[in-house]
Amino acid sequence: MTSSTGKAPVAESSLSTPPPEPSSSSNATSNFDITTTYHSLLASDPLLTAPLAAISALIHLLIHSPPSTISETLSLLSHYSTALKDSTRNPIGLSAGTDLFQRYVIGVLQSPQEGNNQNKNSNEDFKSMRNRLVDNGRLFVENAKKSRDVIAQTARQFVREGNTVLTMGESRVVRAVLNAAADKGVRFRVVYVKNPAAKGTLKDGIVAQLRRKSIPVAMVGPSAVAYSLGKITNIMIGAEGVVENGGAVSRMGTFQIAVLAQSAGKPVYVVAESHKFVRLYPLSQFDLPVRQTVLDFNESSVGNEENEAKDRRKERDTGETEAEDQAVDYTPPELITALVTEAGVQTPSAISEEMIKIWS
Repeated sequence: MTSSTGKAPVAESSLSTPPPEPSSSSNATSNFDITTTYHSLLASDPLLTAPLAAISALIHLLIHSPPSTISETLSLLSHYSTALKDSTRNPIGLSAGTDLFQRYVIGVLQSPQEGNNQNKNSNEDFKSMRNRLVDNGRLFVENAKKSRDVIAQTARQFVREGNTVLTMGESRVVRAVLNAAADKGVRFRVVYVKNPAAKGTLKDGIVAQLRRKSIPVAMVGPSAVAYSLGKITNIMIGAEGVVENGGAVSRMGTFQIAVLAQSAGKPVYVVAESHKFVRLYPLSQFDLPVRQTVLDFNESSVGNEENEAKDRRKERDTGETEAEDQAVDYTPPELITALVTEAGVQTPSAISEEMIKIWS
């Protein structure tokens, strides 16, 4: 299985045409809860990103579903991928994982060699092929976990002696980059843009880790970003998804920081694993397939209180929350200096060209 920077031979597929729902005869599959599996995987492994957890959940699905035909397998994956994405307000990370895995499976199942094997025989041949899919999928997930360390060693070239780096959020890739630079003895400073809406403490976050390594960190609010830019060498941010035009989807406020950085002539680096490349081409903030109420127009304070009470009841009943610290925005490619993945340092246009080739 290859990441979205690879060139696995993949046929034009039934992904563009919604397949029928899986056969009801699959009793083992009917009891499979992909949403619970996904959240359990995320909770059990701190190294898992959303795309990798989604891939792992689909692998568990294949393990729990009985051997069937190629068509039924593709239908099963499509049906459960849609169910998983529908279960969350922000499916961008999930889409990166589910689309990547489905594309890989289609490439394997529709390859001439596997097609000949399938025509020759039987359930045993198909069961063996599915077992290979599962094994290769697991291997991909394990290898993809190592991407963060590879990126850290590449991106630490942008953290030099005497630099001051501005960042925000709790990107594990950014954390790895800054820790790698600190471990190499580089003396630098960090300006961390804190989110007033973020829950919890910072005792285990990026700020605490850097301070334990004797790296000076200044914490500022979003309103102080423009003021701080005069002291900043560069901006380094993570991403929930890298879209087809080379832009990035990340924590709310990233777009604002990138706009200010451009006006001040400061470079913006996005560090992200290639399994976060997602088949999406937004033209504006409002093209993102996320359910978030950032702009909530209301004429009445009473009405607003009633709406808030209604939202709280819905969150309590459905278990679905929309905290401000979970909101995202889109940073267009013209505001990004470079993206760093495990494949190296690339411009947004180079990433865009590669992704368009892969998804065309």
